Amino acid sequence: MAKQRIMLADDHAVLRAGIRSLLDLEADMEVIGEAEDGLQAIAQANKLQPDLVLIDLSMPRMNGTEAIHQIKLRNPDLKVIVMTVHKADEYVRAALDAGANGYLLKDDSHHDLLAAIRSVALGGTYLSPKICDKVVRGYLVNEPLGGVGLSSDMLTEREREVVKLVAEGYKNREIAEHLSLSIKTVEKHRANIMRKLDLHSASELTAYAIENGLVSR
Repeated sequence: MAKQRIMLADDHAVLRAGIRSLLDLEADMEVIGEAEDGLQAIAQANKLQPDLVLIDLSMPRMNGTEAIHQIKLRNPDLKVIVMTVHKADEYVRAALDAGANGYLLKDDSHHDLLAAIRSVALGGTYLSPKICDKVVRGYLVNEPLGGVGLSSDMLTEREREVVKLVAEGYKNREIAEHLSLSIKTVEKHRANIMRKLDLHSASELTAYAIENGLVSR
């Protein structure tokens, strides 16, 4: 049986080393590469062409959700499993919407990790037992996420730049000039941000930016 060629993407070197050590003990798995941020994860996935990427959500330079989206755009058959501390529904939904095939928590057991990898490798989807029931119920009843407490990890790097500038009082035309974008592109970014965060005004967006540390009070 061919080994699953796995890439690790996490900004904590000790965690990557621990996971590598665990997976190296398995006859059907091998770690072929690592990345310490979202942009590096995309580059390494394109270069190494692994069968599966095990990726965190909170990473420097580009968050894991956006990295998953970019990886799947370039490599639609590549399997992706999220491994994170985030249990909230919005993180799970955002990751799955971006193309993740599995979602694990960092406090799950190594048996859960191995089960997730083997399940996803066979074409299945795997959710952490600690969130599975809640997520399924949420999808069945289509529970609204709401804007309270949502993290900037749900936004792309460009969207965070737009939020910051809106919160600082810049108009669409000024934002477009600052970021070298068209006004229509800025408007599209703002609409996407409002939709993702369930916000409805510039003042709500400013409050969100302050609460999430994108701008100072």
